[in-house]
Order: sequence, then structure tokens, then C-alpha cells
Amino acid sequence: MKKKIELLSPAGDLERLKITLLYGADAVYIGGQEYSLRANATNFSIDEIKEACCFAHKLGKKVYLTTNIVFHNEDIDGVYDYLKQTYEAGVDAYIVSDPFIIAYIKENFKNVEVHVSTQNSTCNKEAVSYLKSLGVDRIVPARELSKQEIKEIIDECQIDIEVFIHGAMCTFYSGRCALSNYLTNRDSNRGGCSQVCRFAFDINTNQEEQEKFTMATKDLNMANHIKEMIDIGIRSLKVEGRMRSLYYLATVISSYRKIIDRCYDNTLTKDFVKQEEKILGRVANRETSTHYFNKQADETDQYYTGRQELSNQDYLALVTGYDKENKMLVLSERNYFEPNTEVEIFTPSGKTFDFIIEEIYDENLNILEKACHPEEILKIKFEEEIEQYSMMRIKVKE
Repeated sequence: MKKKIELLSPAGDLERLKITLLYGADAVYIGGQEYSLRANATNFSIDEIKEACCFAHKLGKKVYLTTNIVFHNEDIDGVYDYLKQTYEAGVDAYIVSDPFIIAYIKENFKNVEVHVSTQNSTCNKEAVSYLKSLGVDRIVPARELSKQEIKEIIDECQIDIEVFIHGAMCTFYSGRCALSNYLTNRDSNRGGCSQVCRFAFDINTNQEEQEKFTMATKDLNMANHIKEMIDIGIRSLKVEGRMRSLYYLATVISSYRKIIDRCYDNTLTKDFVKQEEKILGRVANRETSTHYFNKQADETDQYYTGRQELSNQDYLALVTGYDKENKMLVLSERNYFEPNTEVEIFTPSGKTFDFIIEEIYDENLNILEKACHPEEILKIKFEEEIEQYSMMRIKVKE
């Protein structure tokens, strides 16, 4: 039997890493405080990388470190020392885009993998074969490849392939963009992307009310195609979002974990995927597409004008403990809710609990009319003790 496909999650800091592994990711990719393409994320110090690797390895899971900027001469100073420190911290693989990094890691660190980033824009089997000859263990091909192109590479090159399945996609070719450099003096290829493609530009017209123009891609959502991706031999399914919230990551990883597991035990149904897509649609705030997987991307995969991004308030509270004496969940509030609200709690182990909130109490057991102070400690009656890091949200209707 083939090895089960990997679910790979982003983690922008240590708390996100722990949450996403507990909710079902098999591995996480993180950025250190240098050489990563998400400079605006909190990112990990060397000590935090050590802690991250220790936590992941105890769970039998892996940590991949991004070192995938486009290096200029000035960026090379210190990189070898940084690689040595992170190797000693225990990372399992490096995600890279520059060839000199591949050679250095393979020559000096024999028991870690090298994964070539999508930033390398690898689009064809000849390029994949060449990278494989350098000792590369995995390729994250250009996001612009179709299902058939990916399958041909897997069949002919016999190398692990990792693809994106969910989240924001770059408008330009596999992340290679210079708009940020020109308009904001921030180098997107060295971690400084200012997301210029999501700016709303004025259109010079004669109308009194000026229209706005954007060129951003819709987000990616491959929930309905996971079985196909498993069948063609893809090795790893990657979620985008190192700067996303704990709730977003827990929700997305939990949904894809369930879908993947049902693929393998032959219990996946169209109705189940449809319900999970509703949940995924509620946690995000943009429309989604499958982009290049099934067809050449076109205008239906892009936003041009009239785009709105509205955050939802589905996420109500984080479960932080259990009051055994009074049989109450202890919650840290995140959004407004009232008695008689229909909610569900989802847990890291995949269980869900649906119920209607009867009464809300503060930490001193005073009854409250409503919960309206984010991060306030609250209690609600609940007969069963459940896992820490479980989350309460508005019930998503079937």
C-alpha cells in the first residue's frame, strides 16, 4: 500500500504550530527570522525552532524550514552559519529556491531533505529531472501546472511532488512579482511583499464616481479534488497561510484531515465534502477557485472590480479548561454571543459537539446577559470534559 499522503500546514509562530499539528497536520512549514518569504510573520528564533521540532517529533510529525528568498549578494553573508544552527535545531527539511543552497545542504547535512519551492517556477519534467540529479528530495512545482502535467512529472520522474490545496494565491507567476518593489520599495522575492495586487486602483474615467480596479486572484480551494490528487500520486498537500489566525488554521486543517482520512477508508461522500466546503467557505472571506488544476485559468479565477472582503464572527471562543466541580467549560471569548445561540465545538481529535447555549457565566459564576468582551474568561454548562484547544463557533447549517 502506498504511503498516506501528507497534509502540510503553515505556522507563523509557535502557538500556530502547536494548534495545527494537534488538529491533524502531518508536518508544518515555518520561517526563521531570516531568509524566508514571509518577513511580516512573527517567525521563529533558533530557540523556538528547537522547541517546535521537539514538539513535532514527539507527535511523530515533521518541521520544514523555508529558506526560499531570491538571494542577492548581500543576503549570502551569514546564511551558512544560519543553516548550521537550524540543522542542529532539528529541522527535517529545507524549502529552497536558490541552487547554491541545494548544493550546500546536500554536501553538509546528510540526513535532512531538500524541497524545491514553488518560487523556483518548476514547470516541466526536464527541470524536475535535473533537480533530482542534484539530490533534491521533493519538488513544489509552479502553481500554474494542470493535473495532467503534474501526473506526467510524477510518472516519469519518480520524485515526491507537493502541491497547494487551499489559501491565497499570488496573482503573478508562482510568486515572482516586482510590483511590490516598484510601488512600495519592498522586495516581494526577499520576503517583503506588500500585496499590491490586492490594492484598489483608481480608473481614470469621466464618470463622477470613480471605479476601482483590482487584479487579485481568488483563493484556492481543492476540497472536492483530494481523491484525484491522491490517485495521481501527489505526495504532499499544502495549505497556504503562515499569517492566518489560529481559528482559520484549525478549521482548514481539520476539514482537510477529515476529507483525506475518508478517502483512505472509503467513506468519503459528495454530501460530506459539500458540508466541509460550507465550513471552509465560512472561515475565509474571499471567493475560491481551482485555478489551473482542471483548466487554463481565466477571468473567472480573478477579481477585477467590486470585490469585497468581510470578516465573519463565527469563531466565538477558545476552550481553555474544564471546571469539574460545576461541570462547566472554561472559555476565552473571541466574538459576541448570547444565550440561545446554536453553536458547535470542534476538537483537535476531530470530534464535534452541537448544542444551544443556555446560560453564560463569568469566571466568578455570575450570570451574564451576553458575552461582549473579547478574551474575557467565561463559563458555560457542559456535561463532558473536552480537549484543550477545542474551539466554539456558530453552527454551520447543513
